[in-house]
Amino acid sequence: MNNFKRFYPHALAVLGFVLISIVYFYPVLQGKKILQSDIVQYKATAKELIDYREQTGEETYWSNSSFGGMPTYQLGAQYPHNYIKKVDSVLRFLPRPADYMFLYFLGFYVLLLALKIKPLKAFLGALAFGLSTYLVIILGVGHNAKAHAIAYMPMVVAGVLLVFQKRWIVGGLLTMIAAALELNANHFQMTYYLLIFLLILTAYYTYRAIKKNELKPLMYSFGVFVVSGLVGIGTNATGILATQEYAKESTRGKSDLTFSPDGKKSESNTSMTYDYITEYSYGIAESFNLISPRIFGGSNSENVGTKSALYEFAISQEVPEDQAKEIVKGLPTYWGDQPIVAAPAYIGAVVFFLAVLVLFLDKRKIKYAFLAGAIVSLLLSWGKNFAILTDLFINYVPLYNKFRAVSSIQVILELCMPVLAIMGLQSFFKAEENQRWSVLWKSAAVCVGILVTLLLCKGMFSFSGGSDGYLRDSYGPEFVDALKLDRQSMYTSDLIRSAVFILLAFGALFLTIKNTISHKVGIVLVGILMFADLFIIAKNYVNAEAFVNASEVDEPFVESSFDTEIRKDTSYYRVFEVSGNALSDPRSSYFHKSIGGYSAVKPRRMQELFDYQITKNNMQVVNMLNVKYLIQTNEKGQQITILNTQANGNAWFVKDIQVAKNADEEMKFLSKFDSKNQAVMSSANAAKLPVVKDFATEGATIKLTSYKPNELQYVSNNPNLGYAVFSEMYYKNGWNAYIDGKLTDHNRVDYALRGLSVPAGKHNIVFKFEPQVVKTGSTIALISFVLMLLLIGGGIYLERKKLISNN
Repeated sequence: MNNFKRFYPHALAVLGFVLISIVYFYPVLQGKKILQSDIVQYKATAKELIDYREQTGEETYWSNSSFGGMPTYQLGAQYPHNYIKKVDSVLRFLPRPADYMFLYFLGFYVLLLALKIKPLKAFLGALAFGLSTYLVIILGVGHNAKAHAIAYMPMVVAGVLLVFQKRWIVGGLLTMIAAALELNANHFQMTYYLLIFLLILTAYYTYRAIKKNELKPLMYSFGVFVVSGLVGIGTNATGILATQEYAKESTRGKSDLTFSPDGKKSESNTSMTYDYITEYSYGIAESFNLISPRIFGGSNSENVGTKSALYEFAISQEVPEDQAKEIVKGLPTYWGDQPIVAAPAYIGAVVFFLAVLVLFLDKRKIKYAFLAGAIVSLLLSWGKNFAILTDLFINYVPLYNKFRAVSSIQVILELCMPVLAIMGLQSFFKAEENQRWSVLWKSAAVCVGILVTLLLCKGMFSFSGGSDGYLRDSYGPEFVDALKLDRQSMYTSDLIRSAVFILLAFGALFLTIKNTISHKVGIVLVGILMFADLFIIAKNYVNAEAFVNASEVDEPFVESSFDTEIRKDTSYYRVFEVSGNALSDPRSSYFHKSIGGYSAVKPRRMQELFDYQITKNNMQVVNMLNVKYLIQTNEKGQQITILNTQANGNAWFVKDIQVAKNADEEMKFLSKFDSKNQAVMSSANAAKLPVVKDFATEGATIKLTSYKPNELQYVSNNPNLGYAVFSEMYYKNGWNAYIDGKLTDHNRVDYALRGLSVPAGKHNIVFKFEPQVVKTGSTIALISFVLMLLLIGGGIYLERKKLISNN
């Protein structure tokens, strides 16, 4: 009976999380799916991998459908012995995206319990975290891996806190499992930001241990972290090792080129330039939309309604009422520093009010660690707007320069602020009555004072957005003036809205002081206000309208007549869909083998071929990539297909090799070489060849006879020793070449392709993708998971033994 009383509040909380997740995304009950833009693009890029898995039941770790070919390590590859992924799938039992929201709630609930928060308050705090606008909007646009990683962050923090609380067995096991699940989410940027916060927590507990002369327990804690961390990492060894290996060859790795596409000397040898890293930098003043959602306009597509200045302007221009209503549905009201914003990063006015309350009241010093996490997160999110700190991190903090969209580090703030809020709520009811009134009015004064100050400063802002110039040219200055009036109206109304919610929360807590309502009723009222505040804003950006029939998500692209015509060609070739941002357009990858695609970690050398050669109309490079069909837009705006009769085909013998002393020279040679007869190779690779000039190619043939994404078979026939170039992307860590069954060295040629010295005569040539990293990683993962099970079993035994001895 005692066990039932102990666990039923938690069971009710979990049930509540399930119901709220399902209710929020209720269209999933109708069999609908959310149309996530990033997932649509992912499905196109990973199409060959997905199709191969469905058709054969096997896994391929290489796909040729995008960027001319790349590993599938960041495209949803499934690895042997990845048992932690199965654990994760059990926790994510709800339909997507309700599963991620449920994980938000569950993980944060565990964190608050680790902070000794009572179940009711922990339940309300979990809702505040999970309904934070940023966390909801990333589900709407399809940043699933990011949401996945964020969802497990609180659970990792909970484990770390328990270890530092000297609950080494329970804390160690939780840290181990949560860390394994966090890494399994495969969004290393979010995990990296989590590590920054964990370092802040560790610094706090280290300082406290030194001050109290408790170094021995501190060493125990560090020992627990080492074991937990190593096992958690080990269960994800394949993904981690594969990602580490591929990252060097992706746009996140260092470039070998020392000049830029315009011929100037490069300031950096990485594809991740400073401007690219800091493109999404949060505005300093924009930070106030954390507590008042639309003071900077909300998003790039906001519905301003029929009571707006723009609606009245449209009607005054004799625009039909129905059309005017459509015009005001998706306006770029956002006027902050970032290029694109899908929704404000709103944490909630009530959450902020309670977080201020904790600073006046709670005696636990741990609040300063969470406050520091929030402040560091906010300062780093400013990016180039706070260059002194950002430059320090980019230049000196390991790996920080591997990630872009610095504003997304605010996820740490979005974790810390609800923690502080619920700590404030709990400490409020533990305080003496006279103290409660003092901190209550001071907290309200601070929060409302900030909002009033912002209201008084309204005249200091221009309310001009980055798209206003285009809108002015397209629709006239009166249109932009009306849009600015709507921005000003949103600024004022949302400040007032936040003030109202804060005053209502103030009122609820004040009534508990006067004993007009009970403490429990006061907690529930504040929780309802917190929930309503966030729920209403989040629903503005991700709601039932985001859901469509499942077929539209499962088959997001419609095959056009030119796609059908191209697919009649059953040979192996590539397609290039020419557009303004061709290498980021995944549509053609859905139907064809393409040199474009969509990925945050596209192959660096293909990106460089595009930037340095293809954008300059170098058809020799297009030909060597075996681009047989180009999709272009004609003067009428119609897409048409152009057959490229000069495409080099799958493989060919060359007459000679141009030797380049470095990567710069390789790239420059490509600007003027004959791809059918010449190959370009680095001097290091050329030194390994017996001959580099005057290959006889008369009568020489080489033909692709069998194609799989991870195995290509050719037959060559050449009376003489020859050098063959293959229109496939070179990737040394996995691709092996076999001539008549014998493993043979192959080289990188033409900056990005494979080349092979072929002896005279007729030969069978096979390229197989056999990544050692998958074999090694899978073995480590299996051993680590077995060790994890043993540790869990041992931990449960020791905890039960301790419980029995205490009774």
